[in-house]
Parts: sequence; C-alpha cells; structure tokens
Amino acid sequence: MLEHYHADCVIIGGGVVGIAVARQLALLGREVWLLEATSELGSETSSRNSEVIHAGIYYPKGSLKATLCVEGRRKLYNYCELHNVPFKQCGKLIVATNDEQATELDKILAKGRGNDVEGLEILSGAQLKILEPELSALSAIRSPSTGIIDSHQLMLQLKHDAEQSGAQFVFNSPVVSGEITGAGIELLINHQAPFKLTAKSVVNSAGLDAVNVLSKIKNFPSQCIPAFYMAKGNYFSLPSKAPFNHLIYPVPEPGGLGIHLTLDLAGQARFGPDVEWVTEKSYPVDVLRKAHFEAAIQQYWPTVPKAQLQPAYAGIRPKLSGPDGGFEDFMIQDASMHGVSGLVNLLGIESPGLTSSLSIAEYVATRI
Repeated sequence: MLEHYHADCVIIGGGVVGIAVARQLALLGREVWLLEATSELGSETSSRNSEVIHAGIYYPKGSLKATLCVEGRRKLYNYCELHNVPFKQCGKLIVATNDEQATELDKILAKGRGNDVEGLEILSGAQLKILEPELSALSAIRSPSTGIIDSHQLMLQLKHDAEQSGAQFVFNSPVVSGEITGAGIELLINHQAPFKLTAKSVVNSAGLDAVNVLSKIKNFPSQCIPAFYMAKGNYFSLPSKAPFNHLIYPVPEPGGLGIHLTLDLAGQARFGPDVEWVTEKSYPVDVLRKAHFEAAIQQYWPTVPKAQLQPAYAGIRPKLSGPDGGFEDFMIQDASMHGVSGLVNLLGIESPGLTSSLSIAEYVATRI
C-alpha cells in the first residue's frame, strides 16, 4: 500500500522559477512542497544558460515576457543587493555590423523604450571604439541595465528563504501520473519509496517536462496541451579573460538572440547559444559547430583567438513554437483557461525566465 499524503500547494520542478514560486507561496503562509525529479536544483535549463539579467528590450509591448522581465529585473537586482547574491550590472551592446542591421537597431530601440527599459541609447562606431576598442561595429544600442548573475547562488538563496518559511523540498521525485479529483489533484510520485500526494493547488513548473507532465494528468483537457519544441543552445568559451567590459550581442536571429559574447563574474568570455532544434535531451556540444561560431564571432570581434575557442556546455530551451514559428509568449495557464481549479501551468518558460523569476512567482501567487 502506497503512503498517501495531503498538501496545500505542490510545485513540480526545482528550477529557478519553481524555487521562486515555492518561496513566494511560503512567504504568504501557504504549506508548500516542491518536487524535483533529479537529485539537485536547476540541473537543466536553470544551470545551462548565459546567466544574464535581461533588460526587457526585445519582447512585444504588453506581453508577459516584456512586463515580467522588466519588473523581474528590478526585483532581482534589489534581491541580490539585499541577500549578497553575486551579480554585476555590466551593461550590454547590441551591435550592427552592416547597414541592414543598423536599420534593425532602430526598431529594437523603439521596442525597448516602449517596454520602459531605462537608459537605452544608440552609439556610433566611433563612440564604440572608445568604449570597447576590440569591437568592430557600425553602431550599437547600449543597454546599461543588463547584467550577469551567479544563478547557482541565486537558487540556493531562494531555497533558503523558502525553507525558512516552511517549504519542503523533496528530491528524486518525478511525477509518474496524476488525476483531477474532488479532493484536489492527486499525483503519483516515483520516489525511492513511491507515494501519492493530493494537493489543493499545483504549480507545474517542470520546464522541459512541463508539457509531458500535463499529458500524464487524467481528465486534463487535451485541447489545452500546447505543441512543444526543444531548441538546443551550444556554448563555446575562451580560457583567458576577454578584452570587453560589456556583453556583446548581435541583432537577433530566428529562435534566439544570436551567438553573443557574455562574461562570467570573473571576466571570462563564453559564446552562445546558437539554435539547434532537437527532439531529445542531449547536452554534449557538437564540436563541428565551431566553424559557425568562429564566423559569427568574427563579425563583431575580428581578432578573436579562434585557436583557443573550445566547447563549453549546452542547454535546451522549452519552446512553444518551432523552427518556422514566430514570437511565443510565456504561457501561464490557470483555471480560467483550462477549467481545473488550483492548477497553474508554466509552459514555454525560456529566456527571460531567470530574470523574470521573482515577478513570475508573484504573478502565479495571484492565480492560485
């Protein structure tokens, strides 16, 4: 006979967004369980990205990505200051290397200002040479509110806050199946000792597995399960410190923001992600993609030491549109959308999910 527990709120998924939601609900006095399928927090999307605090420039005005990113970025900087989470507000440059891209910068600038992103400005090639002598570009948008963060320390601090307010974290606990019942949502958990858990409220924040989790819940309306795609992003790095103080981004490409140069908190450069559409989780970096990286980086850094460029890591973004699709917003489904009381689904939470994590958590709390 399986043990059968009852809970107020259950969070499925221990990435940065799931932890932030657990913290927020616990701070509001809710009894919270967080179920993580693996043995550690944030082992997939949350630990396999650029660790950038985004300004909120690229997204359509009024979209969840725009509003939650801008709000989340402000909250995140304040949170890092308050709790000594390592970060650096280094700013970034979105560069144009030809006339067509320079025209595109005007559209990006208008979109960013429409989203109330502070301090955006266009810099000329001459101004860029003073600011970043190694950079080759006709012009660029400077975004002073962009930064970088230690995502691991952020997750640990959020977990600490959640636990201090009574949240329980249960690892190695993937959801096998679920059923909507009169008492709530009943989940079967494949733990070392499998158990059932009935919750009044469930937040599905399972990242790459969020759509799959929905397909396992009996009686959930199938028409509310969206199509799902995975975009793998490979990263390469340099062993030496980069000669840049800003993050360097090209004009965006379909499916991503282009192969950009980001810095870690020690100043080491890493490049990526590119966009590789995949059907299975697989994280080894394809070394054959190096030539593509070299060509992309040389557009804005002609003297990049190509021989030192080496495979680093890869991540996978949960996408709600495929290779031929356009912009897809975060999908935050509540009972008003699918009819299941107490269930909130966080679907397609890709970039800027890390930046938006605190504001997503507050948003979800209003939907429970």
